Amino acid sequence: MESELLRVPKVPRAVTFWVHPEGRVVGSIFLRKQSVHHAGQETPLEALNHPEPFIVFQREHPEQLRFYNRKSVIRVEYEGKDYDVATAIKPLACQLSLMDGSCISGTIHEPLHPNRARLLDYLNKTNDQFIKLHVDHNTVLVNKNYIIHVFVSDLVDND
Repeated sequence: MESELLRVPKVPRAVTFWVHPEGRVVGSIFLRKQSVHHAGQETPLEALNHPEPFIVFQREHPEQLRFYNRKSVIRVEYEGKDYDVATAIKPLACQLSLMDGSCISGTIHEPLHPNRARLLDYLNKTNDQFIKLHVDHNTVLVNKNYIIHVFVSDLVDND
């Protein structure tokens, strides 16, 4: 009973991990019911950007509870766009070229400080290992350590 009082309430979120060198892994991560940064549930981006080296992952097939090193996770994909339309700023369009040979084109919808609202500023945020990119109707979290380069097709919109 006492251990239940110390447990942090969390909810599963279905995601797909792309892990080096394992490849594609389908399952769920666990998000806090209350974020420490804002009102509402913790986001997958917040969970991936925790400073601890490992994240809990419930694999689907075979069903296993695993602890993945965040540095080995290349990217995380999940359904839906998780940004607030009311607070979203002008999207930053870009294409990421990753070390695993994949290229991901999408947009970034993050509220940035007015004096540091360039794509380069977002990529260089030092406290975050993962960045969030919206691709079609899905969200992709990309580990910055696996990005070779970022291509910007319209410098006027992103600079």
